[in-house]
Amino acid sequence: MQLYPAIDLRGGRCVRLYQGSYDAETAYSDDPVGQAQQFADAGASWLHVVDLDAARTGDPVNLAVIAAIADAVDVPVQTGGGVRSLDAAAALADAGVARVVIGTAAVETPELVEKVAARQPVAVGLDARGREVATHGWEQGGGGDLLELAARFESSGAEAVVVTEISRDGTMSGPDTDGLAAVLAATGLAVIASGGVARVEDLGELAAIGDHRRRLAGVIVGRALYEGRFTVEQALEALAS
Repeated sequence: MQLYPAIDLRGGRCVRLYQGSYDAETAYSDDPVGQAQQFADAGASWLHVVDLDAARTGDPVNLAVIAAIADAVDVPVQTGGGVRSLDAAAALADAGVARVVIGTAAVETPELVEKVAARQPVAVGLDARGREVATHGWEQGGGGDLLELAARFESSGAEAVVVTEISRDGTMSGPDTDGLAAVLAATGLAVIASGGVARVEDLGELAAIGDHRRRLAGVIVGRALYEGRFTVEQALEALAS
């Protein structure tokens, strides 16, 4: 199970939103490249970067920052936010991103996932409140049923599905283990969990989901790392044990 430290970009800064609300933002760093280097130096084998501005508007205003992050670290960078066309996905690949995450466009134009997957590694981002998937930077609901979509994209060529429980994102209220277990049972795709991690013990609970044949592939952690609830090193130790 891989650890994905999160770098959410808005206006070139590292921020975290509370339950996906752009009006409830906490800024943690004005140096996202330096933050990425810290995570990588601490042993993280992946980074998860989200362009929150692009997720909302489709305009990749943080593309240069993302390119700088990818250039500064020796670990693969997974990036989402505003990937709504082949050109947008290709621009991220050109910027050094190892895998793009398609959210809104995957829900609204599922065939885009197949087209991108034929050219570069891709994951599907499914952000939900309960089982209702939200789109456009989490500001619009009615995107469909989480489990049905997770199953539908199994044959799309995507490498993984990134599942975020919006009501828990940035809250440090604990992950939605029951919901994640349901997603894991619904799809053969690798499942990466996001939202709610507050304690190092939460990582152990996530690692225990599933059985010896199939478990979660990864977990995205943001606020808990920024606020010192535990370190990258402690997280990696917990996941390894």
